[in-house]
Amino acid sequence: MSILNILLLQADTGLKAATTATAIPTPPVEKISLLHLLMEGGALMIPLLLCSIVVAYVFAERWMAIRKASVVDPSFMARIKDQLESGNKEKALATCRSVNTPVARVIEKGVSRIGKPIDYIEKSMENTGRLEVYQLEKNLSVLSTIAGIAPIFGFLGTIAGMIILFFNVQHQGFSLETIAGGIYTKMVTSATGLIIGLLAYMAYTYLNTQVGKNVNRMEAASAEFLDFVQDSNN
Repeated sequence: MSILNILLLQADTGLKAATTATAIPTPPVEKISLLHLLMEGGALMIPLLLCSIVVAYVFAERWMAIRKASVVDPSFMARIKDQLESGNKEKALATCRSVNTPVARVIEKGVSRIGKPIDYIEKSMENTGRLEVYQLEKNLSVLSTIAGIAPIFGFLGTIAGMIILFFNVQHQGFSLETIAGGIYTKMVTSATGLIIGLLAYMAYTYLNTQVGKNVNRMEAASAEFLDFVQDSNN
């Protein structure tokens, strides 16, 4: 056999091998949807779902309420001072009621107490301010509570799943696929609980910061009003 025939035979053999290799089907890549993964979490995904709904509702409701309370007319205090300097107390009260914000309600309380001792006016405004802060902070404790209990629900679901998994292994035999599949599906509850808890904590921190800004506005307006009253009395 000539060298040329040998080379042709080797090339033909290599071509057949390459054709055979390409003809071998590659195993399909398994995919899993997020919905299916969440459903694999078990019964404890139900309270986690309820927690997520409550977090979304409370955050949206409080955010809109606090945002509305944060709207303050920059000329509000100047108008109140002008009206009080002209002796028009009733018009100043009407201006406060028309604005209808926490700052305006605190100032309204102070205006209604003009003529009484300055300490009495200040105390009345402080009490009104506390009530306004209470209204702004309403339901924020729900977010902080969910931030604490959602991860616990998640860990509880994982522990319950692991107990069931090892029970099945004891009675049905050891299988690596069964253990791996069971572990990753039960870990879904832990991941979900941690995510919900993190979102609830972030929502609580953000809203609490916005409440703090409103408190600062009320304190600044109260101090400005009391200074004005004291200067008027001197």
